[in-house]
Amino acid sequence: MSSQLQRRRGSRQLHLLLAFGLATLASTYSTRAPGQDEPASLNIGETFTVESKALGETRRINVYRPPGNSSASGVRLPVLYMPDGGIGEDFLHIAGLIQISVSNSTMRPFLLVGIENTERRRDMTGPTHNTEDRKIAPRVGGSQTFRRFIRQELMPLVRARYHTTEESAIIGESLAGLFVIDTLAQEPDLFDTYIAVDPSLWWNNEALVKTAAQWLLTVPRRNRTLYFATSDEKGIVAPAQRLAHALSAKPSITLRWHYEPMPAEQHATIYHPAALRAIRALFAPCASGSTLKPHAPNASEVDAGVAITPCSQ
Repeated sequence: MSSQLQRRRGSRQLHLLLAFGLATLASTYSTRAPGQDEPASLNIGETFTVESKALGETRRINVYRPPGNSSASGVRLPVLYMPDGGIGEDFLHIAGLIQISVSNSTMRPFLLVGIENTERRRDMTGPTHNTEDRKIAPRVGGSQTFRRFIRQELMPLVRARYHTTEESAIIGESLAGLFVIDTLAQEPDLFDTYIAVDPSLWWNNEALVKTAAQWLLTVPRRNRTLYFATSDEKGIVAPAQRLAHALSAKPSITLRWHYEPMPAEQHATIYHPAALRAIRALFAPCASGSTLKPHAPNASEVDAGVAITPCSQ
């Protein structure tokens, strides 16, 4: 999967270069002409740190709350958690989608909680027997510890600091998408909704795909939802299709799922369009606003879409 990792790395480097360029531009034009107001900070949310005993390190958390949903309003919000949640990572991208989707009434308001990375490939991956997998980083296989941090430290803190409901979801792309599906398999009671974009299901010789029939039995009686999408990345598409086949072969009455092929997208471009489709389908403003249908992997792109019925006025 070296090509996928290189594309991911290139995409992140581009984001960092853009951020650096904007910062440089801001400093270049920071000199004020006579009579100009002092520039004010532009804030879109809150940020704080957590001293994690589970991880043995300090983690930064970024939070976005849609306009009109302040703590003073007393409104309780469901929570969307996201790995890769740093300001220089994917936090601003998903926050922007939530902002516009809530404002145009295609999504219910959610509190977005982004978890900034320290050792991404350590936290997003489970154990592996594949020697090539272990070459991607000095340390891998820490997903169970990262989940313990989320469950025992982060979630209680978020509930204490913010007005939240019991509903929660998680979204991630690439290795973070692997973490999303691995979490559904290992701890299906942790979230209600799981969104995985271009998940790296090739990890550990596709163990998550091969054991799908077993871990499906662990999905609790309370319903869970899985949405996963893939780009044109061949090493990503093939195991995702096999997972869809496995889910079709062993239907679960407690798991509704949808697989969305997006072959027009690349690994570096899929996150935005897939996330937008997912939140519109899964978090519509009313219960009748979304019909999520399981998708057969060989169906056409038209058949792969999620049918959305407008909410009644």
